[in-house]
Amino acid sequence: MTTATHSIAQLEPATRIAAGLAALVLGAFFVFGVGFAHSAAMHDTAHDVRHAYGFPCH
Repeated sequence: MTTATHSIAQLEPATRIAAGLAALVLGAFFVFGVGFAHSAAMHDTAHDVRHAYGFPCH
């Protein structure tokens, strides 16, 4: 019995680095955006997301 292994997606190193940097920038934006936002804005956003997913919170 012979088993062949194939890679579905092989990305170039430059593509992987670009994707990693994009994820890092996006993550930093979220962390600092939440850190500097007013607490009422964060509460309202979380509340709206719960309703959007159909999760009751009242």
